[in-house]
Amino acid sequence: MLFQLLGPLSITDGRDLVVLPPSKPTALLAALLIRPGRVVSTDHLQEAVWGEEQPATAKAALQSCVLRLRRIFAKYGIEDQAVVAVAGGYRIHADAETLDLLHFRQLVGRAAAAGEDSELYTLRAALALWQGPLLANVPSGLLHRDEVPRLAEERLRVLERVCDIELEHGRCRETLVDLWEVTRVYPAHERFSEQLMLALYRTGRQTEALSEYRRIKAYLREELGVDPRPGLQRLELAILRGDDLGTPDTGHAPVSLVAPAPPPAEPTSAHVLPPEDGGGPAAAPLPAVPGFTGRRSQVEELVPLLTSAAAPERAPVAVLSGAPGIGKTALALHVAHLVSGHFPGGCLLLPLTSPDGTPRPTEEAAAELRDALPPGSGAGRGRTLLILDDAVHPDQVRPLLTANAGGAAIVTSRMGLAALVATHGGTVHRLGALGPEESYALLTAVLGRERVAAEPAGARLLTEVCGHHPLALRIAAARLLTRPLLKPADCAHWLRHGLPGRLSLADDPRMSVPLTLDEAVGRLPPVLAEAHLRLGAAARGPLTAELAATVLDVPWETAEDVLERLLDAGLLEEEHPGAFRMHELLRAHARRATVSSVPASAPGRARALPRPPRRGETPQAGSTRPTALR
Repeated sequence: MLFQLLGPLSITDGRDLVVLPPSKPTALLAALLIRPGRVVSTDHLQEAVWGEEQPATAKAALQSCVLRLRRIFAKYGIEDQAVVAVAGGYRIHADAETLDLLHFRQLVGRAAAAGEDSELYTLRAALALWQGPLLANVPSGLLHRDEVPRLAEERLRVLERVCDIELEHGRCRETLVDLWEVTRVYPAHERFSEQLMLALYRTGRQTEALSEYRRIKAYLREELGVDPRPGLQRLELAILRGDDLGTPDTGHAPVSLVAPAPPPAEPTSAHVLPPEDGGGPAAAPLPAVPGFTGRRSQVEELVPLLTSAAAPERAPVAVLSGAPGIGKTALALHVAHLVSGHFPGGCLLLPLTSPDGTPRPTEEAAAELRDALPPGSGAGRGRTLLILDDAVHPDQVRPLLTANAGGAAIVTSRMGLAALVATHGGTVHRLGALGPEESYALLTAVLGRERVAAEPAGARLLTEVCGHHPLALRIAAARLLTRPLLKPADCAHWLRHGLPGRLSLADDPRMSVPLTLDEAVGRLPPVLAEAHLRLGAAARGPLTAELAATVLDVPWETAEDVLERLLDAGLLEEEHPGAFRMHELLRAHARRATVSSVPASAPGRARALPRPPRRGETPQAGSTRPTALR
């Protein structure tokens, strides 16, 4: 059993994860885990659990709280003696295998003694252990005041070193997402601003680099009354002069490599422990999927497909398609963890889309895959599982499947990728919204049974408001975790009056339904994007070609083609042949986008799509018919 402290306090057995509800036993456990293996005084524990409002019988209350914590341990199969009473306080035993904080520190220690290439992989693996806002479900003012900043500083030091290594090797674009985020969360951290300016400048974005300098300069003067440190000032001057500031960006995107799993052991009476260090650089683990629920039928289909023997020329391929944010990548990662033991060559996660949403060039991804595959892949080293994430076109995928002959692949895409299946075989699994019980189970896994059971009707209302959409549900659950007094029903009512705009987390731009949908619509050709927005804003009930023709003012055949293309883009679901449905969050997004784009001179009316002249009409001067709707 593993305690997860680097995020919401959780317990996991490696497959299922339980996020503990905000409670006094949760605060007690956090206070003990922050100092693993050490005696924590009763005074400190009492202040961590009750703050300044100590109960009259503080010692007895603490003993009762320890008893409640031990009952929680018993419920999840943790040894009763995990919390030990000693003279002056209590102690909990943990090591790097049972506490992610110690695992993080162990990896950081290994990285310091490793070569630079191994150091980067190892530090990335350490950062991957952090799973969200630190102790978000722990109601303790003392811990949030004294301990959370100290732990966060450990992560910041590692992130700073990772960005230094990336910048030294010219991989500036790979640092931008991390640096944009951390400079907004920690606006006074000058070193991160310096790294961001350097990364922007090396990628040809001189204006943005100077803008970042102006931002931190204004912040430091307004908040602290000081000027930026000399290093930042010298960097600004060098950027203004256009100096050569080192290695330019190489444009490579990251590949995440899972350490190869050991082959299945031969039957033997001896139990042999694997070596602690398998040699070679440490590999970044596949991201975990905390609280994964549902998708049972897809999992039952995918596991035997991927683990079946394959001919070298025809590797098993599974395509996971569906709407943006519907959980394609989460399912792929979950299945990869389940079948990893069948792939001694390891598992590779390769994003096929850049952070800005543009498709990665096929040649670039193929070259990086060849470098990342272990030597002798296939017959030499063993089968390798590829997760090709967010593919836009079949041509992105085909060379990668060829490079991994004899292995297997999971491809996630908003598109159906029918042409890929036609040439390479495999199966297509189209994901829709979760079922009501699956949504309820997801909230339970993230929030904890006690909190959901305390208000089951409110929890079910929240799943309905979120449209049983996985990304929306996780965002809503994260909001509840950070606000222990907020009830699910109140959260649901608040969200309902601001969909989908309120389904966002301020500290992580990737956790945002409106931005995800903006990016999805932005990938469409302009005319098709406008058709999608108008259909979502104007139509009610099932979408048919007849209805679409009326809304878009186009011929029936053109409307049918539009619906088919929106279906293939993951923005529609097929109810039955000829009838389609748009998810309510997509409708709400379309209504908001349409209203915001209507000119003031024409309130309530969207711009009409151009149509071809009807028989007998003369085309108007200057009018053109977009190719997409001809």
